[in-house]
Amino acid sequence: MEQQAQPVVIDPAGRDIHSEGARLRARGPAVLVELPGKVTAWAVTDPVLLKSLLTDPRVSKDPRQHWAAWANGEITPQWSLFAWVAVTNMFTAYGGDHRRLRKLVSPAFSARRTESLRPRIEAMTAELLDGLASSPAGQAVDLREEYCYPIPIGVISDLFGVSDEETRREMRRLVDSIFNTAKSPEEAAVTFQESRDLLAGLVALKREQPGDDLTSALIAAREEDGSRLTEGELVDTLMLMVSAGHETTVNLLDNAVHALLTHPDQLALVTSGRASWSDVVEETLRVQAPVASLPLRYAVEDIEAAGVRFAKGDAILASYAAAGRHPAAHGPDADRFDVTRLDKEHLAFGHGVHYCLGAPLARMEAAIALPALFARFPGLSLAASPDELEPVRSFISNGHRRLPVRLTAAPGATA
Repeated sequence: MEQQAQPVVIDPAGRDIHSEGARLRARGPAVLVELPGKVTAWAVTDPVLLKSLLTDPRVSKDPRQHWAAWANGEITPQWSLFAWVAVTNMFTAYGGDHRRLRKLVSPAFSARRTESLRPRIEAMTAELLDGLASSPAGQAVDLREEYCYPIPIGVISDLFGVSDEETRREMRRLVDSIFNTAKSPEEAAVTFQESRDLLAGLVALKREQPGDDLTSALIAAREEDGSRLTEGELVDTLMLMVSAGHETTVNLLDNAVHALLTHPDQLALVTSGRASWSDVVEETLRVQAPVASLPLRYAVEDIEAAGVRFAKGDAILASYAAAGRHPAAHGPDADRFDVTRLDKEHLAFGHGVHYCLGAPLARMEAAIALPALFARFPGLSLAASPDELEPVRSFISNGHRRLPVRLTAAPGATA
């Protein structure tokens, strides 16, 4: 990898993602960074350059074919981010393999299938709000735990036919650990294996008891024609969909609520109808990208762009949070949460052939959950000062460990 300067060491615990993003932007459109385990990559923070690279066929997501460090044996199961690059699914596929794998999953996220989930999401939301309303008066409630988590994890579990509560809890624990980029290499290796074991168990169960769910559909495709999906790809596809299928939405809900509670003027614009809930969702995605940085992509050949030379085999880190706040795109107040901002363009769901399949579903979940929450509890307030809130231990996931709030129901509402 060509060395332009001493790499910027990325904080694996993600303690101040936005300050770190500002430092990276100040050094240019792409800057060499050091990830955990002293692995180097180019962090791309300029949205124009990032969009260009995300659609460039000379940029791959397959480490086995195109990452020099992988080919040289430098990346082992002991690397704390191994689970992010070692899986064999559409997240790490390139070219024809990516198209083959994405085609198998796409029907589950069609516009019609997504819309069909609306009644279930609305019912789940109403049930959770009733539960919150039964909390003792004045008691602080962790909204991330009690509201932001249950909706997305419930939806994705339904999609994949995971009805057993113990399996859901274990699935969530493992996903939290995968996104925790501050864990030790030993913990990472255990998490990776446990995740595969859990999902292999789900596959075995669904082979015996198939249902109307995506897991059963993928198994049927595998057994109908093994060339469409290997057993490893089947398990790793489930790992991708289960993890990515809820973490992004959890953070979106968490960050949107936090932004509105810390910007009462913006909340007033929405509740008065002068701005829409769609404005809230898109501005939250821009200013607080649920996935701050996503590993990894690789240069298939030498690429010269924006004054930077990405050498063949170099790793590339998509810095979505930093790109969303880039002053060149959004002006000197790019850091400010402003639901009236005319240009809310962002890359929070990626771009190009790897654009997130579940983006419409995440938007719909937020469009249902957010207005329902503030309608039920118009006096909702934070139960801690903003500087007391801790971020999740990750430079990938961007959210809070806890979001303590106090609830105030609307007049006449059942408490």
